[in-house]
Amino acid sequence: MSGEEILMCAVQLGKNFCLYFADDDGLECDAFCKERILHRVLRNVNSQLLVVRPDLNMAAFEDVTDQEMKSGHGMHFNIHCYKTTTPSAAGLPVAFSIKIEDKNYYMCCEKEHGEMIVRFKEGEVPKEIPGESNVIFFKKTFTSYSARAFKFEYSLERGMFLAFEEEGCLRKLILKKLSREDEVDETMKISF
Repeated sequence: MSGEEILMCAVQLGKNFCLYFADDDGLECDAFCKERILHRVLRNVNSQLLVVRPDLNMAAFEDVTDQEMKSGHGMHFNIHCYKTTTPSAAGLPVAFSIKIEDKNYYMCCEKEHGEMIVRFKEGEVPKEIPGESNVIFFKKTFTSYSARAFKFEYSLERGMFLAFEEEGCLRKLILKKLSREDEVDETMKISF
């Protein structure tokens, strides 16, 4: 027999057989905690880079020259990977931020005129996020055969993914709803 101490918690079953802990002092609450940060450029299916332009309040996928990429203004993202106390099949929780001219911006989603809009707001991504947040996306592989391509589902609205939409000559970053879960939409394909 081992000399290890095993923590036991008293529980009780309530109405409809719901489980309650009598003493929950040692238990963690549901939260997202920052685990690591990746530094990447984000590309769409056309190999264009995502470029953030805070002065125009937008982000779009653009053709970028090598010289422009070296300067990196608005192209080099920090992808904040979070661990969560509630493991889920939803994917790896991530948040996006970028530094432009000594200012930090983070990506979030907000409802405007009845539709969800992707925004970049000045500020820092939180180290810990208790519960739900409009900055969290779930990173999922795009398809089973493309391990280096991903899609990012908005955490507060299931079935809504980061994507691009052509608007004139721009390929603007948007949130887009999948009509079916097994649908493959190339506008949602993002690679590092």
